[in-house]
Amino acid sequence: MTEDLDADTARRALWAAVGVGAVVRLAYFVSKWSSPLLMNDSLYYAGQAKQLLQGMWFREPFFPQHPGAEHGPLTSILMAPVSIGDDFYRWQRLVTVATGVALVWVIGQCTAEIAGRRAAVAAAFIAALYPNLWMNDGLVMSESVSMLCVACSLWAAWRLAHADDGRAAWRAAAVLGVALGLGLLARSELVTFAPLVVGWVALVRRRTTFDWRPALLALVACGVLVSPWVVFNLARFDRPVFLTTNDGTTWLGSNCDAMYRGGDAGGWTIECVVADPEYGADEEPSVRSARQRTLGLRYMADHLTEVPRVMATRVARTLDLYGLSDLLHQDVGEERPRWAAWAGIVMFWLLALASIVGVRQLPRRAWSLLVIPFVVVLATTMLFYGGHRIRSTAEPSLVMLSGVAAAWWWSRRRPAR
Repeated sequence: MTEDLDADTARRALWAAVGVGAVVRLAYFVSKWSSPLLMNDSLYYAGQAKQLLQGMWFREPFFPQHPGAEHGPLTSILMAPVSIGDDFYRWQRLVTVATGVALVWVIGQCTAEIAGRRAAVAAAFIAALYPNLWMNDGLVMSESVSMLCVACSLWAAWRLAHADDGRAAWRAAAVLGVALGLGLLARSELVTFAPLVVGWVALVRRRTTFDWRPALLALVACGVLVSPWVVFNLARFDRPVFLTTNDGTTWLGSNCDAMYRGGDAGGWTIECVVADPEYGADEEPSVRSARQRTLGLRYMADHLTEVPRVMATRVARTLDLYGLSDLLHQDVGEERPRWAAWAGIVMFWLLALASIVGVRQLPRRAWSLLVIPFVVVLATTMLFYGGHRIRSTAEPSLVMLSGVAAAWWWSRRRPAR
């Protein structure tokens, strides 16, 4: 990769990208100042954050007699300190705005170390303007938080893999473990992300420094960070719960007649969840989750010949190649503007093509790390359902690879000028 940006120029450009990203996200935040929360997951995060501020530890927001772990705890914890006043959700939105701005900077820093300063500046400006990033910033949901954790994990993994000094390696391992653990506490599907990243680090270090032990430390640090939440859940629910209780609703809502056939196939719907004959809104969450998980898996087993087709449809949905009207309907239902959702679809297609170019410009050691989030998204999509929120894990890598492609294009174009 041709490198012709000096450090000072790159630093100024990177901070300019962060500034642009902040302006975009603050404008989006202001546009939502008078908008109430809609009937989606944001109600859960907002309610639980308010409970935490009031000293009520992780209960169901609408049925506080039951313990609550419908989603990971990190987003609610971050929002708890600002959950003040009657319209507390307004201030909660600032948490995802801040994490979104931080994501622009982390993407720039990570790309700089992997692919050089020119690619870093390009990736940072893409991150600042990419609708599929900033549309999550200002929502009372977990995607902004989890994407920041993913980007930090990739950055820490690269540093650990190339740390020659022993002390620096152990320090980088601890940082990687913390980043991976926080990601797990933000979104439970990152449970597959952590071992893949640690495995990548172990392989690289074994070939270069012959010391893979820091990778093991990273995995241990991740486990230590997550274990209090796991132990807490195992002690308070009627049925075993490790990270969250939403696996039951996910399995049942994506394995039913409506999601196996028709224009909405490959997605998820609440209609199939509430069709559970024993469904009760005030039911103990772990009991409900266990039953619905069984119902979803049983439906899958009874329709096993249809599963490959449905999995392919799920992947097509995640790639914006199928079910666009349903995907847009879900985006609007989660407070994303329709025009921005359309812009996100078009820009995703463009960045997907650019990322292929980016992979070809990087050595195997670099691109093999950045494609790990894509593997996680593919596995999650095939197992559960296709959608934009599922794809969020891979968005930081998509942006970084596109930045690499943009830098390559500019380096080819510049000599002709």
